[in-house]
Amino acid sequence: MKFTNRPYQNETDYTRIRAFLRKVHLLNNRIEKSWPVARLDYWRWHVALNCQEIHDISPLIHLWEDEQGELVAVLTPEGDNDVHIQIDPRYQSMALETEMITLAEEKQSLRSKSGNEKLFVWVDDPNPIRTEILTLRGYQAHTSIEHQHYRDLTQPLPPTPQTPGYIIRSLGGIEELPSRSWASWRAFHPNSPDEEYEGWEWYLNIQRCPLYRRDLDIIAEAPDGSVAAFCTLWYDDVTQTGYFEPVGTVPEHQQRGLGKTMMIEAMRRLKNMNGLVAMVGGYSPAANALYGSVVSPDEYLMIPWVKEL
Repeated sequence: MKFTNRPYQNETDYTRIRAFLRKVHLLNNRIEKSWPVARLDYWRWHVALNCQEIHDISPLIHLWEDEQGELVAVLTPEGDNDVHIQIDPRYQSMALETEMITLAEEKQSLRSKSGNEKLFVWVDDPNPIRTEILTLRGYQAHTSIEHQHYRDLTQPLPPTPQTPGYIIRSLGGIEELPSRSWASWRAFHPNSPDEEYEGWEWYLNIQRCPLYRRDLDIIAEAPDGSVAAFCTLWYDDVTQTGYFEPVGTVPEHQQRGLGKTMMIEAMRRLKNMNGLVAMVGGYSPAANALYGSVVSPDEYLMIPWVKEL
């Protein structure tokens, strides 16, 4: 079968990619071998727009279509110098994936503006076809592995732990965004000077994401009224899956069970919406210990393979 690749063009393409990812996610039994649609949206409205200040994503995405114009694969970045292969499993082949990886190596737009010539290609493990291609092209497996955890929501959830002194609730209105943003800064930049904090307006882009729901944007309110911890769950009612991104706790409020309590509450709400699966990915031992205890100890791995170009 012959496939044609072309660059991303417009919002119509974005809508088509979202539908494609939903179809692929179901074909893969709701396992993240390709992105769930929530991850695409989060990349566009947070990673690209907020973190990388990229307003035009058209140079970054490439599409492969069959002779009828139907999508069979999409190539996307996420951070600097990395690419993710989104592919319909019915069409995976050495030829198609080799073409996609070759294009990723050739497209400077997919690599860091700093001139770093490394390229990371993510592999769902096991994936013998992609692993063979990357091995033949001189890539090596990297140690920054993403551990993916899944919970079957048709099964009972654990009881919600008590968090004395804290209130677990949905995020409030715009007046609460400065506190929510500051909590994110403290949770993910604990060793950075406060002078580097860039404000709270970026959170407005988070709330622009198509799947954003305030009732699934959950916080732990501290006794002083500040945001002590947070977790956001993105519900896709087409695939009936919920995707956690992010989960964090301000350092002085850690080790009090806030992350576990928020995630269980989020999954309880998701289950009431007829959600079937909750999923989350972690990198650090601490994150995976939390996700393993709350979501599932069973893991699927996403492994980045790296090459100096």
